[in-house]
Amino acid sequence: MPHRIPDILARCKEERVHFLRLQFTDIDGIIKNVEVPRSQFEKALDGQIMFDGSSIEGFTRIEESDMLLVPDLDTFGVFPWETEHGRVGRLICDIANPDGTPFPGCPRTALKRVVERARSMGYRMMAGPEAEFFLFQRNGEGEPIPQTHDTGGYFDLSPRDQGEEARRDITLVLEAMGYEVEAAHHEVAPGQHEIDFKYADAVTTADNIVTFRFVVKKVALMHGLHATFMPKPLAGMNGSGMHTHQSLFTLDGENAFWDPDGEWELSKVARNYIGGLLTHARAFVAVTNPLVNSYKRLVPGFEAPVNVAWSEKNRSPMIRVPARRGEGTRCEVRVPDPSCNPYLALAVMMASGLDGIEAGMDCGEPVNKNIFTMSEREKRRLRIRQLPANLAEALDFLERDAVLREALGEHIFQHFLYNKRKEWAEYIQVIHPWERERYLDRY
Repeated sequence: MPHRIPDILARCKEERVHFLRLQFTDIDGIIKNVEVPRSQFEKALDGQIMFDGSSIEGFTRIEESDMLLVPDLDTFGVFPWETEHGRVGRLICDIANPDGTPFPGCPRTALKRVVERARSMGYRMMAGPEAEFFLFQRNGEGEPIPQTHDTGGYFDLSPRDQGEEARRDITLVLEAMGYEVEAAHHEVAPGQHEIDFKYADAVTTADNIVTFRFVVKKVALMHGLHATFMPKPLAGMNGSGMHTHQSLFTLDGENAFWDPDGEWELSKVARNYIGGLLTHARAFVAVTNPLVNSYKRLVPGFEAPVNVAWSEKNRSPMIRVPARRGEGTRCEVRVPDPSCNPYLALAVMMASGLDGIEAGMDCGEPVNKNIFTMSEREKRRLRIRQLPANLAEALDFLERDAVLREALGEHIFQHFLYNKRKEWAEYIQVIHPWERERYLDRY
């Protein structure tokens, strides 16, 4: 869209933007950026800025290192804070090879491929996340310490909620950047917070999550706090999830999940989509819950979903269908945590649902009883399976899943597995304090 470049340049001049961040994510979902000064703005907007891809984990080898940053002009924004050098703008980029062809290791491009597959089937995916995070204190050297800033609980107000001002500033920054924030509140655990923003199409939602995580960390730092999206930073407390509401719309704007004459007012498309999610769940958790620590959240007793089932009433299964119908008909996948790469997480969930539609995978009857209180025998009778107990088990399921392999593409699939197998190998070599306390004297 070259015709928009003059508008962006005019806004940069008007708002005293002196630097432009060309932002992208690596396979692990970590934000990377190349920052250019005003003299390079036109070149950057025209997609002519290159960087060394061999310096990014899982991208390219030394001998094929040059990569192009291709900006999505619709993502242009200006951070609302001033610096001594003026203000900073940002653009989210796709990664391309030097000849302009899409780079197969770009997570954003992987999601776009799945979005295009949905479009070819006549659908548009919409998603809305509920991202939770913790705010911790910092010590005298500015290092984060595992001590929360408050003793607040779910929906508490000040004076117990000392993060109220930080949360409010996060909301103001997001709104200044064009977000529509729907809710912001204290969560269950001390120091835990949640901010929900309005649903959007899949790629925009993933872009929003990446920007959201950056803003939360930046504003927390400005308040002398440390924000973390680590899924389970405190033992004995609820962990942080990123419940992801999702639905398919037809290309003419109708909610494809709603059927006023269907059972529970759900369409066959919705039932098949949920069926696909249930079928591939034990494989896609390797991507939606990608850390060793992720599986310390997915344990019984802390409201986190550990059961592969769906419900249209209670929150104990991994998928819930909220009560709203009509345009708001959707399913809520409660498994993901906020450490995931949002592009890859949405890609694998969406690919699972689309596979369910293509293969006619019905989701079966909902489980409206509290699964947390069921016996193992009753769960077996209802064919309720457990999610993987750890990252290694999840990676085994992922490695065998041809649908998710295709969704990620061979480059990302292989590098993701390599990175995560390495992470697990490093973890199991470490002797943890619990082991010494448990075994050193006893054996």
